[in-house]
Amino acid sequence: MKISILSSRGTRRRRTSAAVALGAVLALAATACGDDGSGSGGDKGAEGSGKGKIVFWDNNGGIRTAVWKEIIADFEKANPDIDVEYVGIAATEYQSKVDTAIQGGGLPDVGGVGAAMLAGFSAQKALEPLDDRLTGSSLSGQLNKDMVESLKAAGGGDGTLYSVPTSANNGVLYYRTDLFEKAGLEAPTTWDRFYTAAEKLTDADENEFGYTIRGGSGSIAQALDAMYGQSGITSFWDAGKKKTTLNDPRNVEALEKYAALYKKATPAADVNNDFAKMVAQWDSGTIGMLNHNLGSYQDHVKALGADKFRGIPQPVGAAGKRVQVSNPVDGLGMFKSSKNKEAAWKFIEFATSKEQNSKFNESAGQVPSNTEAAKDAWIQQAEPTKLAAEALNDGSTTIVQLPYYLPDWNTISKADNEPNFQKVLLGKMSAKAFLDTVAEQLNEAQAEWTEQMG
Repeated sequence: MKISILSSRGTRRRRTSAAVALGAVLALAATACGDDGSGSGGDKGAEGSGKGKIVFWDNNGGIRTAVWKEIIADFEKANPDIDVEYVGIAATEYQSKVDTAIQGGGLPDVGGVGAAMLAGFSAQKALEPLDDRLTGSSLSGQLNKDMVESLKAAGGGDGTLYSVPTSANNGVLYYRTDLFEKAGLEAPTTWDRFYTAAEKLTDADENEFGYTIRGGSGSIAQALDAMYGQSGITSFWDAGKKKTTLNDPRNVEALEKYAALYKKATPAADVNNDFAKMVAQWDSGTIGMLNHNLGSYQDHVKALGADKFRGIPQPVGAAGKRVQVSNPVDGLGMFKSSKNKEAAWKFIEFATSKEQNSKFNESAGQVPSNTEAAKDAWIQQAEPTKLAAEALNDGSTTIVQLPYYLPDWNTISKADNEPNFQKVLLGKMSAKAFLDTVAEQLNEAQAEWTEQMG
């Protein structure tokens, strides 16, 4: 396995080159298209009549098509003077399609805009600010505050809301109730119980392990969740927002303990496992615990049966508090180029109302953003969703907001450093060296972003 570390100088060159390239593309698009009403990023759009046709792009087409068509049918029945054209786009293709439309025209009125996409779209001035519309709407005070704050934080760092939250695909600790009962173990509701269970449920000679750790694609997000959850640190930046808390000694200690599980209480194959391999391994084997999100719940039910496992919120720390990194929040954004913003807002408002938001999330198996929808009966029947909703709504969970607004966040937290996390698992790099490397890159990215914001 070949592993390399990108120097901060190389990081700076990459950022500068990327910024120049993006600026050139946008300048070319502006020159070619101008403000000609073609639906490009520079088009300011109009309020419109509140009637007629609007176009909606679904950012998870195919998977969510059926439920969105139901919501649209209900909306058109309640608003007979508005027609909604549905366009389903695969999640893997959505961001590139929107970026192309921002540059060349053809943006919809409304589209799915989750936290991970917000910074890129808002940096290109493609999204309409929604704070005032939300304040004056029937949704005011009805949406989960943490989800709203997550999307505000992801939108560029200036606190503007560019997307109204629809759902959260919360992190879950799944554990095998049958194996815990057989071993006489308590549910892993605290980190101490988690580590005790990981050790006690492991018998490598029998191919039995207490935990499966994510070492492949997506590994760092899961590691950060475990790290901040144990340390109890509640902010990603220091008070001056100049240095990240990532390499705080408490986080270093937490990561050392977490990474030490590899091969002692986990399968050796975990070093290369992404979520799909990790989930499949848990469903087919005799592994005690798995960290994933609500999206895999039905897979576990099919593989194991609902009576052999539970899905609970992340463990609480020594102080009895639960801390987790910002959960994946999805939402609906209005594109600035819309010529019928009044009708577009009506659709967003309708789709996130109690009844429709409940319908969407029951289909998706996720936590509703509408706090009244989060009380509906179906949630009581899906325990992981019920517990996740309670944890997000009852004030027991503190969310550490990740800096999605940084242009380099995805590169730093994935391509640049996932190989280095594998080195930590393999004992070829210390947890401190790993966190210092990531922190240096993030501090530099934060300084450059702060300078650009003026």
